[in-house]
Parts: sequence; C-alpha cells; structure tokens
Amino acid sequence: MAFQHILFSVSEGVAKLTFNRPDKLNSFTTAMHVEVREALEQAKSDPSVRVLVVTGAGRGFCAGQDLSDRTVAPGQEAVDLGESIQKYYGPLVLTLRSLPVPVICAVNGVAAGAGANLALAADIVIAGRSASFVEAFCRLGLIPDTGGTYFLPRLVGTARAMGLAMLGDKLSAEQAENWGLIWKCVDDDQLVSETDKLAKHFASAPTLGLARTKQAIYASPANTLPQQLDLERDFMRELGRSEDYREGVNAFIEKRAPKFKGK
Repeated sequence: MAFQHILFSVSEGVAKLTFNRPDKLNSFTTAMHVEVREALEQAKSDPSVRVLVVTGAGRGFCAGQDLSDRTVAPGQEAVDLGESIQKYYGPLVLTLRSLPVPVICAVNGVAAGAGANLALAADIVIAGRSASFVEAFCRLGLIPDTGGTYFLPRLVGTARAMGLAMLGDKLSAEQAENWGLIWKCVDDDQLVSETDKLAKHFASAPTLGLARTKQAIYASPANTLPQQLDLERDFMRELGRSEDYREGVNAFIEKRAPKFKGK
C-alpha cells in the first residue's frame, strides 16, 4: 500500500519506519495506526530484514495520540479509549516486542504519552540530547498506556515510575540514560550516524541468537529461576545447531570476521 503518514524502506537488511506527520509531532491517528501495522507486517514477512529502526520525522519523535482524531466535545457520546488500546496500541507494542529481529528506536525531540511508551517497547533506545520523555497522561486524567505501567517500574523502579506517571514532568534524554530508562543519549548531530552504525551491526549479526536473547530476557520476569534455566537450555540446544553458531566458532578458530546469515 502507498503510505501517507509514515515512511518505510528496506535496504541491506535494515528496515526503517519513520512516523511522518511532522506538523503534528507525529501524533497517532487511526489512519497512521493502519499504515504502521502494514509496515510492520511487511518487515515481519520479509526474510531479508534483520533489524528494524523506528524514528520520527521533523522536530519530534511522537507526541502520542492526536486528540483531534477522537473528539470529546460536550454533548457527544464518550469515546471508548479502551478500544484504542485493544485495537491499536496494544497490538503495536506486542508486535514490536515479538519481532524476531532487534528493534532500535531513535528518539529525536519529544516522546510524549503513547509516544514515550512506544519508544520503551523497543529493544534498544537511542535518544538525541535534546530529546525528552513525558508521561503526559496524568494531565488528562488518564493512566500511562501503550505498556507504560509495565515498562516504567521494570526499567526505573516503582518510586521513579510513580513520579513520572503522576507528575508528568519532562525527563531529559540524559537523565533517562542515567536512570536506565534508555540505552544511550548522544549529541543530536550524532543520532542518525549512531543509529545507522548500530543498525548495520545488527544487520550482519547472528539474528536467530538475538531473537532468542530478547525472548529470554522478556520472559524472565514471569519465570522462576528453574523455569528460566529450562528456557535457556532449550534455546541453547536450538542455537547450538544453527548455521550461525557453526560459522561463529569456525571464524573464531580461523581468526577471521564471521559472516552470519541469520540462521
């Protein structure tokens, strides 16, 4: 399909999804959700894709929901916000988490509301120094959705999660890095090059091993230690029989750079 609200491309193993409503700080509408879903389906079904990069066009990453797309004018029937979560934001987060390739989020400018938590759904988050994260829901009488109540306490602890969620204060990219909310904060003029460098690394990395790594780490909070050890056993059994493991061992012995195929 032809996209109007996003940009999507695949090149040399790297899929790049760019939210492209810069005049609205890339806030989500139903139409944009549909396009993002289609792009992710393309990325998931394309065997050449070995990493996904998500970013925003213009001066912001994503300001969350476009409130003008679901008006709540006096006298009108109340909007079912739960339907938005069930149909769009929830599946979007689950898709990003379950993609069998690394997902990099490059945050340029503000990431607010659902935009902030969507960024946290990625496996690796890099932010420009001028970027910020804002859990703006409390200003509207809402809760942090798009996985916010799940990601925040796990990443920064209950106390900081409560402060972010209940005060709605802006958190700078530098502070987000210091708190462990994101992987790295870089100078604004280095964001694109740092993201490209990381994407190229993943595009030539052992993809199956990385897919199982993210599965194992995301499964660990719900597992007991014995259950997690069993999961590690099963994944290691599978990966030990992979082409990439064989190539990695041979390259190490032969003192050369490995050429992984992602299998």
